[in-house]
Amino acid sequence: MKTPNTMARYALAQPEILMPRPGADLSRWAVIACDQYTQDREYWKKTAEIVGSDPSILNIILPEVYLEDAGRSERLASIRAAMAGYLGTGTGSDGVFGPPVRAFVYLERKTAYGRTRKGLMAAVDLDSYEWKPDSKALVRATEATIVDRIPPRMEIRRGAPIESPHIMLLANDPRKSLIEAAGERVRSEKPLYSAELMHKAGSVTGWAITDPGHIALMEDALENLAKENTAEDGSCFLFAVGDGNHSLATAKAVWDEFRAAHAEEAAAGEIDLENHPARYALVEIVNLYDDGLTFEPIHRVLFGTDARSLAAFLAEKLGGTVSKNIAPAEMEALVADPSVTRFGFVCADGCFVLETPHPALAVSRLQPVLDDFLSAGEKVKIDYIHGTDEVFRLGKDAGTVSILLPPVAKDSFFSTIAGGGPLPRKSFSMGEASEKRFYMECRKLF
Repeated sequence: MKTPNTMARYALAQPEILMPRPGADLSRWAVIACDQYTQDREYWKKTAEIVGSDPSILNIILPEVYLEDAGRSERLASIRAAMAGYLGTGTGSDGVFGPPVRAFVYLERKTAYGRTRKGLMAAVDLDSYEWKPDSKALVRATEATIVDRIPPRMEIRRGAPIESPHIMLLANDPRKSLIEAAGERVRSEKPLYSAELMHKAGSVTGWAITDPGHIALMEDALENLAKENTAEDGSCFLFAVGDGNHSLATAKAVWDEFRAAHAEEAAAGEIDLENHPARYALVEIVNLYDDGLTFEPIHRVLFGTDARSLAAFLAEKLGGTVSKNIAPAEMEALVADPSVTRFGFVCADGCFVLETPHPALAVSRLQPVLDDFLSAGEKVKIDYIHGTDEVFRLGKDAGTVSILLPPVAKDSFFSTIAGGGPLPRKSFSMGEASEKRFYMECRKLF
């Protein structure tokens, strides 16, 4: 990144992308994000069987299903050895990568659900990112960051020779002026890569964006987006972290640590921290308004309580009124109504609705009050569930209450975070598990 970075004011840089040489089996090379299927060892076992002895990103990541297993140091040593081998710096290895390609990458991800999500690969400047609640940075977290989850991930990234991303940033672009417009300009060209994804997860195709004219048009779009997302105090909220918040927080922590450790060398001109690869993280930028991006609430289920007690507590804290017992279909329709903020409750006694007067993103108000309710009842436990069907299935059990949350309003998403900081953890989900980002592109790091 020693060439002039004209995107610096937008916290972006054109990365040097590493891809396997032509002929590599990309369907075995690409694997899903390490923070998926964390309770499903069989998924990762089958993944290893599919990969076999072929080069694969599976060999340079640590799936989180194994985070608590013994032999962690041996796993990390194996990951580092595989990275060195893929770069051709390991003993007896010619490497697997072709020449690096300096480019942004426009990609189209087709999922098993018939949706197509569009994305833009870029390197994001970690000095322009902040996860803390009062952040006014260009790049901000969307959900609360659990600090204890960062150190174990730092072990993996610290000193790693390469990175491959599962981080996804959201752009607030209802006019589709950045990513979709870039795709229109390059998708008729020869792709940089194209691959079917394992476990019937769909496919992905990427096109390199190298034409200076195309990049200039991207800069124009970013300039307009920056203006549109600048608050009265002058702070600009350009990108929100959609997926991989803890991975991006880890990348920043490693960079801050590295910069502090090499400050004297930088002052002496012995190292260029300004353009060091570790200052950046490779990410996929996705438009919040992408037609292929499903944006779903994550519902709650509480064990060891009853619906009336819970609804009454929430009504007192949040304001509003609780309905009488209503039919499931009516409850679902009322909660889905975007003009009013409502929460649905499903229990063995039936279905109820709490209507509240506040229009803000529902979970940002609900979770803190739920935390108060949980702290008041020692035997009450909570879990987080996906899908309306699960809400109705689990809520029918005695002593269990499921809470149906309303759809996430895209129009108020950025403004809610800008005004109130990151949302509570487990606030929303970007698609189903198999639709999450697959590791594909790599970049040199240390």
